[in-house]
Formats: sequence, C-alpha cells, structure tokens
Amino acid sequence: MSTKAREIEDQSIDLTLRPSNWQEYIGQEKTKEGLNILIGAAKKRKETVDHILLYGPAGLGKTTLASLIAREMNTNLRITSGPAIEKAGDLASILSNLENNDVLFIDEAHRINRSIEEVLYPAMESRKLHLIIGKGPAARNFELDLPPFTLVAATTRVALLSNPLRSRFGVVFRLEFYEEEHIKQILARSAKLLRVKIDNEALVILARASRATPRIANRLLKRARDLAEMRNQSTINATVANETLKMLDIDAHGIEPQEKKLLETLIKKFNGGPAGLKALAASSNEEIDTIEEVYEPYLIRLGLLERTAQGRRATLLAYQYVNNEIQSLSLFDNKENI
Repeated sequence: MSTKAREIEDQSIDLTLRPSNWQEYIGQEKTKEGLNILIGAAKKRKETVDHILLYGPAGLGKTTLASLIAREMNTNLRITSGPAIEKAGDLASILSNLENNDVLFIDEAHRINRSIEEVLYPAMESRKLHLIIGKGPAARNFELDLPPFTLVAATTRVALLSNPLRSRFGVVFRLEFYEEEHIKQILARSAKLLRVKIDNEALVILARASRATPRIANRLLKRARDLAEMRNQSTINATVANETLKMLDIDAHGIEPQEKKLLETLIKKFNGGPAGLKALAASSNEEIDTIEEVYEPYLIRLGLLERTAQGRRATLLAYQYVNNEIQSLSLFDNKENI
C-alpha cells in the first residue's frame, strides 16, 4: 500500500474511531460537565451556545468536542484552521456562508493573523460582518448581518492568542492529559471498532507509550493491528505491542530517538547544562523550532528537562534515563509535571 493510500485509510479510520456521543467520549470529565451545562442552558433558552475556547496539547480531542457540540445542538459543523485563513476575505466568505445556529470550528486559532482578527471581533460580539469595498477615496464600508452562530476555537498555544480575541470567548476550557485507565478504555473501544482482539498486557504497553494522548494511542493501535495481521495473529499481545514500538522506533516510555539524542547531547557535551537553545540545536543538529515546539514539551512534562533563565538543564531523572536505570517512566507517573 502506498503512503498516500495509507494516509487516506488512516483518515477514514480516525473518523470511525471518533466518538459520536458524550457517552463514547472518554475522559475530560470537567470539560464535559461544563459543556453539558452550557449546552443544556442554551437549549432551554432556545439560544445558540456562547463562543468556546478549547486549549491544550494536540491530540486530546478538541475537534471531537466541537463535533459533539454541533451534534448536541442539532446543527452543522463548519471546520477551518488559522493557517487556512490567509486574508480577511477568506474569513468573510466563511462567516457569510454560515446558517442559523451553525458551529464554526477554527483549529490552530493562535495562527490567525492579527489583522484578520479584527473581522472576528464584531462577528463574535454583535453578529456583524464589516467589509471594506474598493480602495482609496472610493472605498466604502459595508455591514452584513450574520445569523446566530457559535465559534469554537482550538489552540495548543493559548498564550499566543491576542487578549482582545481571548476575552471575547464566553467560556474557556483546558484539556488535560489523560489518565492511564482512560487511555486503556479508549484503546479497548478502538480495538472493538477495528474488529481486532487485544489482551490487557498489550493495552498497558501501548497506553504507557501513548504520551497520555488518545490520538497517539490510536495510531499505535493501528500499527499493532497491521503487524498482527501480517503475522496471522488473531490477538494483539504483549509481543506484538513491543515489536510495534520497536518498528516505530519508540521506546517503552513513548520517547523518540531524537528526544533521547537531545538529552544525551545536553548531558555529554554540556555536562547536563545549563545550555543555550542555539548551542543545543547546533550540537544536536536540530532546528531550534523543532526542539522548542516538538521535543521539549514532552521531556519537560516527564521531568527529564528543565528550562531555566541560564538555559536548558538535564534533571537527575534524565541521567537515570540515559543510563538505562529507569524501568517505568511516563506522564502517568509524573503528574506533577503535567
């Protein structure tokens, strides 16, 4: 199967695995409770739900929550993303095509250009779309009334949202990393939908390597299913689960080779730090943005890396990990770092 075909199949499977109601959505109890109150009150008043901001690491279910909100309100879900809205006209086109009570979901909202945000403000507050037609002296303002709608915005970097935009949301929910038991429940449900058997030991192995994230857990499960099928095994067992991690070059803690290399560089070349980000990037042959946005967050949450005013510093736990002295290490064991 080609890479493109695999991607298409994975996208189709992802839609199949996505919860279709609140009962199927596992975890995030505080957020679900808050949303149920918000939606229930809006339905009782026969109004649209207030604008909602969801933030937290990628893969925790923000898009799924938006789809459940639309389903609960019995309305359409319109999906776009910050990078896809390149100019004010793009956003104006999206807003002007909304129907009554539609839910507009904007992913990666922190990447919306500040000038484009200006179009959102009156749309969110008074359901008005302000457009400027023409240029120079001939330019004139045009105002268009918008139907009632709910904006659900999602971001992994809430600090990058401008204060004026953030203040216009009626409610803000932070999605938390999942408990191990919840990840195991998600894996068990996904395995059932994929019509594959998985034993409890394999559930534990895949859950521990999932980085406490459902999207990653499901990705690991799909690859374990592939391996089991190729070996004509009817059940994903511990052997298949461990070999899946080895095939994907992921260790039992969910740490990837580049992340371990970063720690080794910090310890061996900089005596554990502190080391400046530029020096660390040059020594590990990685891009600064990749280190800062991809590798560091997980290592910090695991308690392996610290950010200090002087630079990055390896923790005692990092030395133990690099020396293979740690048997069990995951976000489930380091909740204080989450």
